[in-house]
Amino acid sequence: MTLPSRRPLVLERMSILADVLRCRVLITLGDSELTVSELCEVLRLPQSTVSRHLKILADAGWVASRPEGTRRLYRLAIDELDRAARGMWDLARGEIGATPDARRDARRLERVIVRRRERSREFFADGAERWERRRDELFGSRSHLVGLIGLLDPTLVFADLGCGTGVVAEALAPFAQGVVAVDDSPTMLAAARRRLAGFPNVQIHEGQLEALPLESGCVDVATTILVLHHLPDPARALTEVARVLRPGGRLVVVDMLPHDRDEFQSEMGHVWLGFGEEQIRRLLSAAELRLVRLTALPVDPSAAGPPLFTALAVRPSP
Repeated sequence: MTLPSRRPLVLERMSILADVLRCRVLITLGDSELTVSELCEVLRLPQSTVSRHLKILADAGWVASRPEGTRRLYRLAIDELDRAARGMWDLARGEIGATPDARRDARRLERVIVRRRERSREFFADGAERWERRRDELFGSRSHLVGLIGLLDPTLVFADLGCGTGVVAEALAPFAQGVVAVDDSPTMLAAARRRLAGFPNVQIHEGQLEALPLESGCVDVATTILVLHHLPDPARALTEVARVLRPGGRLVVVDMLPHDRDEFQSEMGHVWLGFGEEQIRRLLSAAELRLVRLTALPVDPSAAGPPLFTALAVRPSP
């Protein structure tokens, strides 16, 4: 008896991309990691339909997912696809992405991302003192300094991105040629200006990390200390960090390792429940930054929050 032959791989891929809804799912996941409910909101489709298409795409290797607390986040697995599949996707995305439905999806996606940001801003709007008290309860009063060891070079210009009340900038300023502090919270910046008033080598700017108000290639070392988990789009922020770093410049990230403390999202506007090494490596790689090392930090016995890590990345020289 002759067994039926398997359909050629190229036809399998064509059948995946032949469905417009599946292409809209892939386009949406190409920019952001999203939950099923967020995808339903962006695409205006019932959960059963979105879940069915996600399963087909995941089984075929087009979509990857990861758990985060009680939810699961989905993304376009473009890095895991071979060159032929990426070429087919470029063609399909060009056609479908120009349709009115896809443009409406993009506008709804932007609203979803904005709402993520607002959850975080609502927490900070309650006041800088509350944030400092809560931060120290969770991570210890010196958590913001642990990842800075070895970086204190008096010839360097530092950028403290997501500076909050200016604690890190205050620690760096006496040992640096200059420090640029950036945050998008007016309440936090008011506290930072009071704290840093005595440092003539510190500049303070209001702005988002996804669109830094800094010139390209203007700093030697950038820091994001307990910041990335508040950002709706950390990939875009890291791309901006890479832009403002000089060739050979370094980025130090201090943040939480993956955890299941869902209450952080409602209490403090956290968007992400920590980051694993592979996730950080992927985010940095997308921003054309090279991860040098990622190390879990010693746990402060007085800290009530999840364990932290420090990651060092470099912007390669031409």
